[in-house]
Amino acid sequence: MWIMVMGGALFLATHLGISSTSLRSKLTDRLGQRGYLGLYSLLAIATLGYLIWLYNFVPRFDYFWALDPKLYWAPKILMPIAFIFLLGGFMVRNPTAVGLENTLKDPEQKDRLVRGLTRITRHPFQWSVVLWAVSHMAANGDVVSVVFFGTFAILGAAGGVLIDRKKAASLGEDWLPFVEATSNIPFAAILSGRNKLVLKELLLPVGVGLLGYGLVYWGHEWVGGVRII
Repeated sequence: MWIMVMGGALFLATHLGISSTSLRSKLTDRLGQRGYLGLYSLLAIATLGYLIWLYNFVPRFDYFWALDPKLYWAPKILMPIAFIFLLGGFMVRNPTAVGLENTLKDPEQKDRLVRGLTRITRHPFQWSVVLWAVSHMAANGDVVSVVFFGTFAILGAAGGVLIDRKKAASLGEDWLPFVEATSNIPFAAILSGRNKLVLKELLLPVGVGLLGYGLVYWGHEWVGGVRII
């Protein structure tokens, strides 16, 4: 178990410990933006590969909770939503994404930013990771799986908070209108009356997301090595 914990800590350190601290600016100053992104990408791929290798290598003898077929419903319910967030999130220009910060300063773009999935959450990708991780933790229950998927749950949940913090620091007042009209927690802005749900904007994201889920459901045995039952 401890080797999985160390692998997860290393993965989180290379993601959150570099991109969300002053170390990023120091590396960018020394390596340039492209150099930093290149180094960061290499570290991310290497630590992700190592974590996946550990997950497939470390024996799974200990369990936090017993396997229960009822818990298999967790991914069946949550994964369609995760895919809608994942794929639908790319179908709108989101200023939280790298390289799209300047859309907040473009008057012609501002009205197009809070649409579709961004009405629900300004971090749809991060929440898709959280839903994927939590649902698979529930369905597996063994210590190795909980540590593995828990690592990604922490990454997704912390990622949205840290992105907000970085954008607020770098964009200043340009960031405020977008924050006021959206929320990190899904549906919080809608429930508080700061936004509204527009169903016609969700038809395509939902359709694409469910199609993506269907393809992965069909090919899960090939992708994940486990047949969904």
